[in-house]
Amino acid sequence: MKLWQGRLNGKLDPVAESFNRSLGFDYRLGVVDVQGSIAWAEALHQAELLDAEEVTLIVSGLERIKQDISAGTIEFGAGEEDIHSAVERLLTEMIGPTAGKLHTGRSRNDQVATDFRLWVMSAARQIDGKLGELQKTLLERAESDWQVVLPGYTHMQQAQPILLSHWWLSHLWAFQRDRLRISSIYKEAAVCPLGCGALAGTGFKKIDRFQLSNALGFREPSPNSLDAISDRDFAADFLYACSMIGIHASKLAEGLMLYATHEYGYIKLADEFSTGSSLMPQKKNPDPLELVRGKSGMLMGRLTGFLATLKALPSAYDKDLQEDKQPVFDAADTLETMLAVLSGCVASLSVDQHRMYTAIDPQALATDLADALVETGLPFRQAYAIIGQAVRKAEEAALALNELPLSEWQALVPNFDPRLLDALDVEKSLHRRAAFGGTAPEAVADQLELARKAQTEQLY
Repeated sequence: MKLWQGRLNGKLDPVAESFNRSLGFDYRLGVVDVQGSIAWAEALHQAELLDAEEVTLIVSGLERIKQDISAGTIEFGAGEEDIHSAVERLLTEMIGPTAGKLHTGRSRNDQVATDFRLWVMSAARQIDGKLGELQKTLLERAESDWQVVLPGYTHMQQAQPILLSHWWLSHLWAFQRDRLRISSIYKEAAVCPLGCGALAGTGFKKIDRFQLSNALGFREPSPNSLDAISDRDFAADFLYACSMIGIHASKLAEGLMLYATHEYGYIKLADEFSTGSSLMPQKKNPDPLELVRGKSGMLMGRLTGFLATLKALPSAYDKDLQEDKQPVFDAADTLETMLAVLSGCVASLSVDQHRMYTAIDPQALATDLADALVETGLPFRQAYAIIGQAVRKAEEAALALNELPLSEWQALVPNFDPRLLDALDVEKSLHRRAAFGGTAPEAVADQLELARKAQTEQLY
């Protein structure tokens, strides 16, 4: 018998019943559902709605069910509607009619909202752990690749030389923002809906919702029962956070794939994180990184699909909200694997330091030469124009900027000092960028220290 069947006489059409069923995915709420039910049983006892014998019987039965769910030994019935009715059925079979008292003053509306929040809180902690592992890997790479110089790019064109450590850390800080975002979602989700009933609140005023909230690890009970059972902002924000993590992961993956091409040749991916071709024996393909990039799009799709579900809902709970769990479950699963794969790729790759250094185009130091002219007293815009003309002359003569004859420089700047060309030195270029956040070795050393401290921050 369905939990809601008292009002209706006829059986639900088999197609409608199958369409209505959510156990195929919400079974993952099993453990948190039982946790919520245990807390509710104890709240009912404190409110004098269950006696000591009844609450002991119910809680002991629920604990056994939780153990069986955790062990994966539960067998659900073919007609089981959802995890909530399944747990109630199991409890009834185990302890008898007393199980029917558990749902006193509670609705599946506040029950599922509570379960889902508990699940998202747990998932947020797990994802944060994976992000922390990836950050640790990036930090280790930044420390080990301390002396490696890399051509920096904007618009896919060489721009200025940077330290490879600086590049690794640029991704670490993006993931740090993701960790802060995830921790914020954890706090947002930690608001307890239990005790809000179907929409108007529980009919038993002795239920202590503050104690109930504390018992389940929430920071506070929801202040409005109607909002509590329908709010899924936390799920949408969770999906947004997953999407942003996916975007940052995709950005790192894309950079690694480019640097691993024959044309760049800056890095080599480990065989353990590469595949081959079924036709071309020479191929070494970055399939795991391509999947990171591809699955990031799926994460964004989960977000937009869920927002579309939410946008036209009226007040209170609607069955549409059954569709909140699959995108969240899938996003969390996908992201955990993506981050683990990305950590493995980063940790195991090798760097061709010589290839990176020799790939630096002397013209990538043009700004340094313009800055040197500024130090002689020229306005930057004038210095910029002069160096731009010099670059054009060098290109027309098929020369590197540092190969341009002195006469050409003196044609542009009559009193040009040849010592200014010392600016066209990679190491000097790096050291000039010593301001906070720059790529100079000393600035990167400070950045590394900040990154180490970030790893030890307590976000929860």
